[in-house]
This record gives sequence, structure tokens and C-alpha cells, in this order.
Amino acid sequence: MRSPAPLYWFLVVAIWCSDIEGTEWKSPRSLDPLDRGLVVRPAGGDKVVLSWRLLDSDPANVAFYVYSKTGSFAAARMHATPISKTTDFVATVPDTPAGATYFVRGVLDGKEMPPSIEVPGPPADDDRPYISIRLAGNSTFQKIGIADLDGDRRLDYVIKQPNTNVDPYIHYWKPSEGTYKLEAYSHEGEFLWRYDLGWAIECGIWYSPYVVYDFDGDGCAEVAVKTGDQDPRDANGRVQTGPEYLTILDGQTGKQIAQTDWIGRDAFPGEHGYNYASRNQLGVAYLDGKRPSIIVARGTYGVMKAVAYNLEGGQLRQVWAWENSSQDRRSWGQGAHWMHCADIDNDCRDEVLLGSIVLDDDGTALWSTGLGHPDHFYLADIDPERPGLEIYYGIETRQKERNGMCLVDAASGKILWGHEGATRHVHGSGLCGDIDPEHPGSECYSADSDSAKQFAWARLRNCHGTVICEENLGGFSPRSVYWDADLQRELLIGSRITKYRGGEIPTRIEGSLVAVADILGDWREEMITSMPGELRIYLSTIPATDRRVCLMQDPIYRTDVIHAAMGYYQNPMLSYDPASTSP
Repeated sequence: MRSPAPLYWFLVVAIWCSDIEGTEWKSPRSLDPLDRGLVVRPAGGDKVVLSWRLLDSDPANVAFYVYSKTGSFAAARMHATPISKTTDFVATVPDTPAGATYFVRGVLDGKEMPPSIEVPGPPADDDRPYISIRLAGNSTFQKIGIADLDGDRRLDYVIKQPNTNVDPYIHYWKPSEGTYKLEAYSHEGEFLWRYDLGWAIECGIWYSPYVVYDFDGDGCAEVAVKTGDQDPRDANGRVQTGPEYLTILDGQTGKQIAQTDWIGRDAFPGEHGYNYASRNQLGVAYLDGKRPSIIVARGTYGVMKAVAYNLEGGQLRQVWAWENSSQDRRSWGQGAHWMHCADIDNDCRDEVLLGSIVLDDDGTALWSTGLGHPDHFYLADIDPERPGLEIYYGIETRQKERNGMCLVDAASGKILWGHEGATRHVHGSGLCGDIDPEHPGSECYSADSDSAKQFAWARLRNCHGTVICEENLGGFSPRSVYWDADLQRELLIGSRITKYRGGEIPTRIEGSLVAVADILGDWREEMITSMPGELRIYLSTIPATDRRVCLMQDPIYRTDVIHAAMGYYQNPMLSYDPASTSP
């Protein structure tokens, strides 16, 4: 077991950063503060399961009491001994027609802490394995941003609807049938506001990136989104002219609070210019180690540009700008369908990972593998037996000899191992995560395509690069989720949750999977799906066997969840390996 816990090391690094003489970053990054995230769900019969967060600010010896309250009666403690092993509790529902509410209190050295928010138990006839939020209309949604919009330390939701997609590639493109709308909902499901992106933004993922986070440090999240103006569509329905903006919306009202020009189209001429210029992304990086910056990116397959901004005093201030047009060919066409931002070189400042190329915190190129465009790439402590972080790549660009699937040292870009042999078109989001307890660290899965871009073959490797399986584990893009009580992720294949080389878990999900994230209760993850007119949050009610700090308080995981509102979806990863780390 690797010990102590990763948050200890994060605090050590933060203290070291705060003591660097002569620098401008005098305090560590501050992730958004969270409450206990208490949730109560039916567990069959007269039982309910309560689950809540362990926070990174909690002392190691904190324990918890669970209380119930019915009607006008005083709150009653539901057990005699404080709960210290887990952060969940199975309770018998009080026999009262008025129902019950519940809250938890931390207890430290016999002294109780302030109570959490009171949460009602589910209605007697509610046996659903999910929480339902009714939407303001019958639409489906494509993306979700998860952040605290109003400063109450509870997570709220900003969705992009409808769930439709236009790809800019000439053989896939089609005219948009309508416009995208951003819609905000409170933690409890109250509709807050709607923002219509209009006809200047075509209905595709690459035209419409947005991220939701507290950019100015006031405790309430804002929405950063690509916008346009008027209706600049040409006769065919494409948007190739007209102004483009980075716009900041107030998270509570949806009103514009700041705006600046987006990266221009001018560097993307020629036959493929429209396709290449239409590839836009947004990200969040702590470039100075303490405040979040907004990263705007344009271009994937040739020319690539990125600009960093800070939101200060209601204005967007440019921090730096980068482009590859004057750099060598190893910098061209290295973009991905996702962006990672993390401190990969231990200087307490985030780097920006655009794909097979990485920018340092000052906006200069740090390294490039030169392998070309990855269809997926995952950043985490994939191999816990070596220091630092690693990146797993599935390279879409044809590789003639090797490395179409490979593991790279995040700090240097050095390839640690790679697939030996040619690859045609490694496709989809692949998979990276600890799904097999027989091997340390995370397993890495990718699938290659045939000449018709259909599934050809796949490889599942352990973190050292050894092939452990050649089965089709769900096509090009299987998903995974921390769902049961062990430290491995389960596979989500279609509507089924299964253990790798194990049995199926009874819970089935309905709807289109939009995100997997630890947004409620203890450290196990929730699955967010889209149904017509409904947002569903599926939760595990399997009793826990240990407790872990809320995953959303890990910097890599939190940033991955932020970035899930743009680009092709990938499961969020962690800066540590849970199975080899003491809780």
C-alpha cells in the first residue's frame, strides 16, 4: 500500500509553493468548497441509505452521527456509536405519516460539529435508483456543467440542449435544425435561466464549447461559452463569417458579464479550412498556482492556437497566446478531442495538454510526441509504481510501426511503452481505469478500425504495457464507474453495470449517458443520463466498506469534470491510485 494519502502530498506541495521566495503565487489553488452532499435513497422495504462526503478539510479522526427528525419532534440520534469507518448508514424509516428529514454531524474528540443541511427521505412509494430533475420542456440534453452557481456549497447544473450533433467534416456535416440552449437548474431541480446560443453557433459539439466554474473567486460559478451574433449562416447553412466571442455569463442569472473576441478563423484557409476552424475547445487551468484561468483553443488537425484569460473585475484579461504556425512540424496536427490541465512537472502551476502537445504554464510549448492526433488521452497516476503522472494515448493518426496505443511520462513526454505494430485508425474514447484487481494501477483499452471505420480489434493492457485481454469490451468507447464497495471501477456497457470478468450488478440505467462524477454522497460515483424532459442522477446504494475524500476535491478529477461540458466525453481520472493508497 502506498501511504500516506494523496491529499497529504498535495498539501505538502501547496505549502512548498506558498514558500517560494520572489514569486507572485503566495497561496495554493482553492478548489470550490463543498458541503456534506448528504443524500437519502430507498434501500428496500422500510430501509433507506444515507451517504455523505468526507472532505479534504476533515481531520483524520473525524466521525459522524446521523440524526432524523419527524414533524415537530426534536431531532433524534439514530445510533449510539459514532460512524468512523465509512460515510454511509442504513436506517429504518420512522413509522410516521409525516415522513422524516435527516442530517449528519461530524464529531471530533467527543465534540459535535455544526449539522449538515437537512435532507428529506424519499416518498414511501419511491423505489427508483435515481434522482429525477424535471426539465423546463421535453428536450434531451447533450452536455452538463456541474458547479456551485449560488455559493451555498451545493452543486448545481447547467445543461446544453438538445442532444443533437453536427460534425464539421465535409462528409458528415448537415444543416442545424435548431439552436442550442444553455439551461441552469439548482441543486434541488429549480429551473433558473435559459440562454439561447442562436444561429451563429451550429448544433455540434465543436462549435459550442462551454465550461462552468468560479473564475473570479466570489464563491459562485460563472459560465464561459463560445457565442456569436445575429444569423450569419450562408446559403447552405454553414457559419463561416461573422463575429465570434468568448462570453462569460453570470451563473445565477445567465446574464452576460464579460466578453472578448474568440480566436479568429483567418489562419484556417483552403478546402479544409471550415472543418479545421470549426474545432473549438475551452478549459480551466491554474496557470499561476492559485487562480483559475480560462483556456480558449482552436484547431486540431493542422494549425492550432490557444489563448489564456483571467476574469478580473468583470473584465477578461489576456495572460498569454500561443500558436504552432511558426513551429516545427512536430507541433502541427497534435490536437485531441479533449483538453487536460494539470500540474505535470511539479512546479505548482498547471500545464495545458492539448493532445500530443503540451503547453507550459507560460504558454510556450513544453513537449510534443509528434505522433499526431489522439482520439483519446487520459492523464492520471496510471502506474503507481513509478513517480509522477502518466498519459495514455489512443492515436487516431495512422502509425506504420508502433505506438498507436502508448503510455507517456507526463512531465517529459517520453514514451514508456507502446503497441508494437501498425494501427489504422484508433477510434473513440477508449478506456483507462483500474478495472482488474489482479494488476496494479489502471488498465488501458483502445480499439482499432477497419477500412470502413468499423471495429477491427482491441487490446487491454495493464499499466506496464502487458496485454491482458484482446476481447471487445464494449466497442470503441466503453465507460466505467466507481459503483460498488471495492476500489476498482465497474464497466458500463449499454444499460448494464458489470464487473470486469465478474457478474452483472442489478441496477440498469435508462437514457443517454452524459457524465460520470462524484457529485453526491460518499466517494462512489453517480451517473447522469438524459431522458426526454428529464435529468436523472443514478446513485449506488451498496453499503461501503471504507471511506475516501470526495473525488471532486482531487484537482485532476475536478478539472476533468469541468471539461466534460465540451469535447468528446471521457471518464474523469485521479492524481492518485485509490487501490494502492491508504484512505
